[in-house]
Amino acid sequence: MKIVEIYSHLNGLEFLLVHKPKLWNEIKKVVSAVDAKSCKTKISKEKTKAGKVLYSPIDMNANFKKFLSVANWQESRVSYWVTKDEKLIRKTLAMDPKAQKMEIEAAGLEPIYSYNQTDFVKNRVAIEVQFGKYSFVAYDLFVKHLAFYIGDRIDVGIEILPMKSLQAQMSSGVAYYEGEFYNVIRQGRGVPAVPLVMVGIVP
Repeated sequence: MKIVEIYSHLNGLEFLLVHKPKLWNEIKKVVSAVDAKSCKTKISKEKTKAGKVLYSPIDMNANFKKFLSVANWQESRVSYWVTKDEKLIRKTLAMDPKAQKMEIEAAGLEPIYSYNQTDFVKNRVAIEVQFGKYSFVAYDLFVKHLAFYIGDRIDVGIEILPMKSLQAQMSSGVAYYEGEFYNVIRQGRGVPAVPLVMVGIVP
């Protein structure tokens, strides 16, 4: 596969080019190593695409996982505790999980355990390879990457998405670069408050 579009949000790409150029080159090599033809395995059952051979999100994800795992990108979690009180949430947001729990309990409220998981993290950079529904991308951009950034686990989040031309050859409902790029731009220059690199790919 190949990268055809890149959007740098809050200087995410510039940070990589200056501070982690080897890591950025590694990401580009992983994308180019994925064999698109081998992922065109899904027989559509949709009325508008019945019988057509489509790109399989499962196969594409498996390919990316294989190459990223070989390059030592690993799963990571950010754990935290939540409760129903707004002021308490704001107070505990930047605390470590143990302190969050203690603070919530000290206020006489119930701490509820939660976490965000990212499949690929290396040297304070997180990658999400997203061939899923629109809502999954919004969660990545506005929750996952942000949680890891606020938790001081990453400096940059990377979102890899199919371009519309590739998405058109997949099942209906899959998010695509141009649409998610619009959604980020529409929020304003500072939202989400985490440096990101959005990457659009084609076969």
